[in-house]
Amino acid sequence: MSSLTTSARFSVLDRSRTREGHTGPEALRDTVRLAREVERLGYHRFWVSEHHGVPGVAGSAPTVLAAAVAGATRSIRVGTGGVMLPNHRPLVVAEQFGVLESLFPGRIDMGLGRSVGFTDGVRKALGRDKDDAQDFAAQLDELLGWFRGTSPTGVHARPAEGLTVPPFVLAMGEGATIAARAGLPMVIGDLRGRDRMLRGIDHYRTHFRPSFWASEPYVVISGTIAVAATAEEARRLLVPEAWSMAYSRTHGTFPPLPPAERVEGLPMSEKERGFYVSGLDGHIAGTEEQVAHELETLLKETAAQEVLVTTSTYDREALLDSYRRLARITGLEGAAARP
Repeated sequence: MSSLTTSARFSVLDRSRTREGHTGPEALRDTVRLAREVERLGYHRFWVSEHHGVPGVAGSAPTVLAAAVAGATRSIRVGTGGVMLPNHRPLVVAEQFGVLESLFPGRIDMGLGRSVGFTDGVRKALGRDKDDAQDFAAQLDELLGWFRGTSPTGVHARPAEGLTVPPFVLAMGEGATIAARAGLPMVIGDLRGRDRMLRGIDHYRTHFRPSFWASEPYVVISGTIAVAATAEEARRLLVPEAWSMAYSRTHGTFPPLPPAERVEGLPMSEKERGFYVSGLDGHIAGTEEQVAHELETLLKETAAQEVLVTTSTYDREALLDSYRRLARITGLEGAAARP
């Protein structure tokens, strides 16, 4: 067990992925149950995501789901990974997080992204278009202003004003530049694009400007990590998500997760199989020893302070076992066991 691995924080993002043969409400309840489990294991944060009109994702209202998670847990930090700011008015987002922080003081994180939906239909339903993402920096500034009480409108965000809810920027595309200029912690992934990720981290640290919210850079790296008794079992954890991603790339819709054994017997076109095989590569997956070695390398390369694990799979018990094994690797179980 390395000092780098045990000194980094480890957190979890659950996307509330729906599964074949199971309902969206079940997926949301699964998310809440997982939050309780990873809290017992000693993980630092538990975040939920925002997706709209996606058959394979039940999590469409992250602040609502975060409230359910926070109410079902006692100590783990709870937040969003993230609220897609271009979809919302900054005042409303400030009010929502103000309510969360008031109800669960000292436990709420505000992860913010700049996506405006995956399809034209979703963007139209939201009253947005692709260009709205270009306003993210200004929207972020306005949002943070509601907490500081600096809005030029003369309006005050209640109960957000005067509260401190840690903001994080999800660094996709220009996100690293925006996070650095705003002086905010940055969440960056995924692990499959390692060179691009390292360039983004270097750019962020070089251009970081200290702010009210953070005096120095704080890097969270995110991605899929799967741990099992054998390398083959760990790889099977990746199969459902890899197939769903391949299907979405070839059919235009992101489906519920199928069991790994069903995927392995499916016929695929050459194009679909190419996306599927690509989706299996580049993640951190293997036995505890193998994953510990890969994490050590990753943390040496990035000098990140935190790892946000984003693994999704059909078998929820195997997913929980993966988180248990990762907790052993990173020393979390010992920390969680102490009073």
